[in-house]
Amino acid sequence: MTGFKRPESVLVVVHARDGQVLMLRRRRPDDFWQSVTGSLEWGETPLQAACRELQEETGLPTDGLKDHHHQVRFPIVPPWRSRYAPDAEDNLEHRFSLPLAAPVPIRLNPTEHLEFCWLPRAEAARLATSWSNARAILEVVPALPGA
Repeated sequence: MTGFKRPESVLVVVHARDGQVLMLRRRRPDDFWQSVTGSLEWGETPLQAACRELQEETGLPTDGLKDHHHQVRFPIVPPWRSRYAPDAEDNLEHRFSLPLAAPVPIRLNPTEHLEFCWLPRAEAARLATSWSNARAILEVVPALPGA
């Protein structure tokens, strides 16, 4: 449709029953940790984007993917500014989660991420570079007794 990215994205918090949360370290910018994320393609629904990004970034199946019907709007940050049309100031993020029985091996997309780790809920939220990602982790992943 255009040469610019659509200013709309998905965030997929992948977590296990034991409270562990999957975190991915991006190639760029340096030391940027996040859950599964990605922009919607033109003509794509949020659910389609969440399924696509989950497959591309982790290799995980999409069975059990949950749409939280929750959106957050935030300013497009400088490292990605040039990817969007000049008049696009904000991004609309749609929240999803994928609960798993236990942490599993991940197949990273090496063009996007350098490494992954499974961390307890609170540690994952602290590591998340984006405030919306940190908030999503705390709101989506149940706190375990005594944690």
